[in-house]
Amino acid sequence: MEFRNGLRDGIPICLGYFAVSFAFGILCVNEGLTALEAMLISLTNLTSAGQFAGLTIMASMGSLVEMAVSQLVINSRYMLMSISLSQKVDQTFSGIWRWILGYGVTDEIYAVAISKDSVSRSYFAGLIITPVIGWTAGTLCGAVLGNILPAVITNALGVALYGMFIAIVIPAARDSRPVLVAALIAVVIRVVLYYVPVFSSISGGFAIIICTLVASAAAAILHPIEEEEEETA
Repeated sequence: MEFRNGLRDGIPICLGYFAVSFAFGILCVNEGLTALEAMLISLTNLTSAGQFAGLTIMASMGSLVEMAVSQLVINSRYMLMSISLSQKVDQTFSGIWRWILGYGVTDEIYAVAISKDSVSRSYFAGLIITPVIGWTAGTLCGAVLGNILPAVITNALGVALYGMFIAIVIPAARDSRPVLVAALIAVVIRVVLYYVPVFSSISGGFAIIICTLVASAAAAILHPIEEEEEETA
């Protein structure tokens, strides 16, 4: 039952990932990679920004150090998400399963999982399977069919991920004031970091980390969760 629920909740993410990874598949072929190579990159990596940055470094014959540093900066936010999500998992989600299923932590998967009262190993496994399929299949289709479709369609597919993430956040923000406060604070900070010249040197990955830390800290201060006192026998 939990596994099936995870599969069901992952379907919208799967559809959004298919559209976005289509553009990545097109870019891979344009940079000289084969369709199989593009598909393997997406199968082993679930990070859109990281993959696009990594492909750019590969195409420009960058060094391994440059690749490692860029991926660390871009994907550091997943460490924060994993730490946060670890407070929600149940007892079945332990040991090596945390390592294996940690591969599937993405922005959208985290947003769905963190909204649950408790996350089991079976549920999270189901939740990541369909997005992985969508991300990998979209890349393969983009690599094979991308040049056939009109440019207006391929460009439109690139914004699908943002629409999907908004669809995940808006209902939660509407029902929960702390979530709304955290989301608004994060948006304001991101706008400042993007448009104020003094912050222009901050990378997108670090900007996301700053927004996450400040917004979550502000929400915790403004809307603390009262801990229930344990009942004593």
